[in-house]
Amino acid sequence: MRRILGVNTWVWTSPLTDSSLELLAAKAAAFGFGAIELPVETPGDWSPERASDVLTEHGLLPVVVGAMGAGRNLLAASANEIVATQDYLTHCIEVAEILGSSIVAGPFYAATGRTWRMTDVERAAYYEELRANLEPLVDRAERGGIRLAVEPLNRYETSLINTVDQALEALDPLLGAGLGLALDSYHLNIEEKNIGDAIRRAGSHLAYVQVCGNDRGAVGDDHIDWSAFLDALDDADYRGPLGLESFTGDNATIAVAASVWRPLARTQDALAADSYAYLNALQNERDAQ
Repeated sequence: MRRILGVNTWVWTSPLTDSSLELLAAKAAAFGFGAIELPVETPGDWSPERASDVLTEHGLLPVVVGAMGAGRNLLAASANEIVATQDYLTHCIEVAEILGSSIVAGPFYAATGRTWRMTDVERAAYYEELRANLEPLVDRAERGGIRLAVEPLNRYETSLINTVDQALEALDPLLGAGLGLALDSYHLNIEEKNIGDAIRRAGSHLAYVQVCGNDRGAVGDDHIDWSAFLDALDDADYRGPLGLESFTGDNATIAVAASVWRPLARTQDALAADSYAYLNALQNERDAQ
């Protein structure tokens, strides 16, 4: 199965702006990408209406990505903080409606980097709280023809949902047309015993997939078996895009948040172009078989 290849603007910049999107959309399209991930870090950083025109000009499929910065939590937080987080995620859904994006993806449970120890009983209670606070957002997304895609993160970025099995436990019974999973090869490589089996367990709940090298560098310049990765996506009947997510170390905030302490490629352009070339060639090879 052939999939559209996309790229996140975080590969080059943070935060996204109207002017930077114009440059990056043209660059992404020139490299061959057919989709682009647009992070909503702070509402108002960029105009969804203007972005829609830019993406249409370059023939790029939009994917909205949320950013769970400090103070954005749907559990184990004050009522005001939870409401503010719900308001933020509602804004992300509204942005997706304007852009025509069918997906809003991200770790929509707690601030990235927030970790704490919990017992099994406490974890079950947090999952229950998460479902209660996520449910109105799922309903809102589904009414707009949008699917929220909740992403498990590795153990250094969260202690709440690290694996596919934990995500399925935490989100059931909300999973469906308005809610699925977003899986990222970087986190899968750290947390799952077998990446392919984890993807298969996600099955029909798999709403979006992000990729990068195991070190956050270029796809193909790493130890992941990408052919087996695509096999697992076929088995799960995942038909959506593959979005390259990596980060620039030029922005201090994002470099610290993503632990980018050294260059991940010779240039950020090379990281994007090499990833596209590898995945495109791999898909061509599989099509020819």
